[in-house]
Amino acid sequence: MAGEIMLQTPLTQDKVKKLKAGDAVLISGTIYTGRDAAHKKMVEALARGEELPFEVKDQIIYYVGPSPEKPGKPIGSAGPTTSYRMDSYAPKLIALGQTGMLGKGWRAPEVIDAMKESGAVYFAAMGGAGAYIAKCIKAAEIIAYPELGPEAVRKLTVENLPAIVAIDAQGNNIYELGKAKYRRA
Repeated sequence: MAGEIMLQTPLTQDKVKKLKAGDAVLISGTIYTGRDAAHKKMVEALARGEELPFEVKDQIIYYVGPSPEKPGKPIGSAGPTTSYRMDSYAPKLIALGQTGMLGKGWRAPEVIDAMKESGAVYFAAMGGAGAYIAKCIKAAEIIAYPELGPEAVRKLTVENLPAIVAIDAQGNNIYELGKAKYRRA
């Protein structure tokens, strides 16, 4: 598609500042996965003074629990999960320098406040497009919490994974902007 921003990880502050709500992006490079069970384990590890399974600074975490891979494929269907499940954990990781989250749906005000304070963006992936998104994943490796099965933390290598900047680092939010456009005065 024309007009998309080619975005290469790591997602540094320079890149974050250029992204605006509504921008279409194609993400390439390394990203990590984690759903609510993995986020809970990571936040608990931090509370115990332990290291995280990967350096979160300048990273994107994709909220996904992929289906099993088929022979010869790195991953099965990999559609986004509902992001609000991570809302109680996300501010802690954002404070450590996480700059990107990829999922679907609304985010809590505390997450948006943390994004504005630390400089992070929230990308929306297309729900129902798990098979298509899986084609953008060139490699997948479980790096932590294998006991969680599909919710284990994975290191993914992605190429041109499509997403939309749903909430930018200034707090501009396509979910709110879209409603305002059609609201009657």
